[in-house]
Amino acid sequence: PASSHPPAPPAMEDAYAKSVAEVLQAFGVDRTKGLSDSQVEQHASLYGKNVLPQEESTPFWKLVLKQFDDLLVKILIAAAVVSFLLARLNGETGLTAFLEPSVIFMILAANAAVGVITETNAEKALEELRAYQADVATVLRNGCFSILPATELVPGDIVEVGVGCKVPADMRMVEMLSHQLRVDQAILTGESCSVAKELDSTSAMNAVYQDKTNILFSGTVVVAGRARAVVIGVGSNTAMGSIRDAMLRTEDEATPLKKKLDEFGTFLAKVIAGICILVWVVNIGHFRDPSHGGFLRGAIHYFKVAVALAVAAIPEGLPAVVTTCLALGTKRMARLNAIVRSLPSVETLGCTTVICSDKTGTLTTNMMSVSKVCVVRSVHQRPITDEYSISGTTFAPDGFIYDASENQLEFPPQSPCLLHIAMCSALCNESTLQYNPDKKSYEKIGESTEVALRVLVEKVGLPGFDSMPSALNMLTKHERASYCNHYWENQFRKISVLDFSRDRKMMSVLCSRKQQEIMFSKGAPESVMARCTHILCNDDGSSVPLTMDIRNELEARFQSFAGKDTLRCLALALKRMPEGQQSLSYADEANLTFIGLVGMLDPPRDEVHSAIHSCMSAGIRVIVVTGDNKNLYVGKLVRLSI
Repeated sequence: PASSHPPAPPAMEDAYAKSVAEVLQAFGVDRTKGLSDSQVEQHASLYGKNVLPQEESTPFWKLVLKQFDDLLVKILIAAAVVSFLLARLNGETGLTAFLEPSVIFMILAANAAVGVITETNAEKALEELRAYQADVATVLRNGCFSILPATELVPGDIVEVGVGCKVPADMRMVEMLSHQLRVDQAILTGESCSVAKELDSTSAMNAVYQDKTNILFSGTVVVAGRARAVVIGVGSNTAMGSIRDAMLRTEDEATPLKKKLDEFGTFLAKVIAGICILVWVVNIGHFRDPSHGGFLRGAIHYFKVAVALAVAAIPEGLPAVVTTCLALGTKRMARLNAIVRSLPSVETLGCTTVICSDKTGTLTTNMMSVSKVCVVRSVHQRPITDEYSISGTTFAPDGFIYDASENQLEFPPQSPCLLHIAMCSALCNESTLQYNPDKKSYEKIGESTEVALRVLVEKVGLPGFDSMPSALNMLTKHERASYCNHYWENQFRKISVLDFSRDRKMMSVLCSRKQQEIMFSKGAPESVMARCTHILCNDDGSSVPLTMDIRNELEARFQSFAGKDTLRCLALALKRMPEGQQSLSYADEANLTFIGLVGMLDPPRDEVHSAIHSCMSAGIRVIVVTGDNKNLYVGKLVRLSI
């Protein structure tokens, strides 16, 4: 059903191809003052409100009638009516006359009820898109910033966004307030990595979401940095609005089962009509039989016989059996959080030969987690490196650390490298890990890779207390979410930060503790290791020069993590700085001490193995749709199916 309100015209469809000045000029807005009150009123009347319009739901009576729009059902209704009329003509009264028609109508009523309930629940799926819309926005109007409901935004508004903000409308970047801005666009593109945004226009032809690097799309989340942008689309003229419109434009197509039932109904109607005519014609000679009391009565008698045969030929139980089977399938799918908009569509799964599945959040948990850590044990004995594996594949701070022999570490902080990895992961980090009591789950604000490091800090624990592992488990889930991270943040004072940049591929933070300044760094292994001259030894906590042999060994471990184990890798390092230093420069990111290498992944869901195996056993081809390197996660998913 279409909305009763005409759609508002799009504000600017090609803002990504225009410069900042051109976009601002098109809306008549000053980036330092924002819109005036009169401009807001004018744009609101022209472009409408920043809400997804409420769609008119299908009237209940139409849903009911829709369930009877089937040839076989119509034949059954006709059979029930004729059966009742024949019973009355034969002089039957009471329950005897209504028995067979009542059974048929009860079957049809049950069929209609199941269909109506299923389709009513499915229509609510469209409303769930509203959950992705932001509630408030920081808006510049009349030269002043204020926090307004996101529904009051109009094209031309200047909006400021920061880490954790949900983008309230489609917006064109106009000013960068930090070194970079990164946005999680997984709900639109399925990309597991955040996307860097920029101010420059793009000249890409037939641009898709990934090409529009200067556009912030509604419903996406800022994971790093701060910026200002001008609103270019609201309501239906946004990314979320496009998804909603696509769902509404979906045309109903007859399923294979419905086609077969319609063919069967047509064939049955012809056969029944033929039988009725044939029986009646064959017995024309018996119409004058004296026992009938006349020619007309004889004709009526044999018409009753023909109709009785026709009613007997109709499979009254078929709709009940079909509806019951589909309803059971729908109920099972509902338990697995699947939305079934039309009852017969359940049967379509039985005819599926190819499944194209999104990777991020569908085949995977969309929760990045550290699964392996590599550190240098000692330069005096072989093997040079120590490797640890970490259990737990969600944002929950529950998991254990195991050594290469698969023995659980009782007190991980006693290992110097693990202890310093925890320090670096907690301090060189801009993300937040928190517990949501309503959803009963741990949630992230910021980059998934940084949140994975937060979780690793919690799994390592704190030094100095033998009872620490059990003591942490006594905390509430809200306290436990970032207890160890808060400990390190309280122990050190952050002084200066060098944000991540694409050319350096790393970030650094200068911290102070007990009149000692330390710089912690993290980033791409090739970038960090190239700047390292020393390594931290896990045996005794000493710092020794990084030799070529050790560098080659670390390079080999990195290649194994990234290649064989298909992990996303980060290297961590530190550097003692001169006492009293209050700022950082890029030149400071040299002569670092290597701490360790961490490998993380967006793990496949537990049920993926059996699901892919079931599909292959059924002859269904599975295609993974992803923007990642084909060797990264897809290799792991394929191995799961073997």
